[in-house]
Amino acid sequence: MTRSHVNSSPPQGLPGKRPYRVRVWDLPTRLFHWLLVLLVTVSFVTGKLGGTAMQYHEWSGAAILVLVFFRVLWGFVGGMPSRFTTFMRGPRKVFDYARSLLGKGHAPYLGHNPMGAWSIVAMLTALLVQAGTGLFANDDILTEGPLFHLVSKDTSDWLTRIHHTNQNILIGLVALHLGAIVFYWVVKRENLIPAMITGHKQWHETVDAAEGSPWRALLLAAILAAVVYFVVY
Repeated sequence: MTRSHVNSSPPQGLPGKRPYRVRVWDLPTRLFHWLLVLLVTVSFVTGKLGGTAMQYHEWSGAAILVLVFFRVLWGFVGGMPSRFTTFMRGPRKVFDYARSLLGKGHAPYLGHNPMGAWSIVAMLTALLVQAGTGLFANDDILTEGPLFHLVSKDTSDWLTRIHHTNQNILIGLVALHLGAIVFYWVVKRENLIPAMITGHKQWHETVDAAEGSPWRALLLAAILAAVVYFVVY
């Protein structure tokens, strides 16, 4: 029985061969994903509502900061498909993969594909900028970020402009992410959502994919939450 790398793309399957149900995403990675979806939604809605809702906007931003730091560290100590070393690829691989999407020879990846890998990096970077600048931002009315007092008003205004501009970048990245999911589902007949819910995927062979320990993830998240709370509040 063959064993494959967690992020390799498959050869053409044998006719009539039943696929295996393999583990792709560990529980911490899945929880991170859906908590991030929830918190980004809360942040967007509360930011538009303003007023008293800005308190929740601030809290959700701090929580997003914890999640981003967690995902970066989990990319080194988490389950194998979640580690950066298993899915980050150079420009040539990204170009070859993008070109394959237009042809019939496209083969899916078990974990993140080369294009998806860089979209994750872009999303995490944009979220870090958004949550980080929000700590120092102000609206010139009632709301000031929890670390507003550490910088001058001019610096706060500059960071606020970045916060507002980066929001549009984030919206674009989210739209691109959703568009990619629809593209794979409709055009490539590959539904990516179930694996992020159940953690499993149908694959042509068995795979050795090291599980990320939920207890390690819980400890890491607790430490990061404590650090962010101590620094911010």
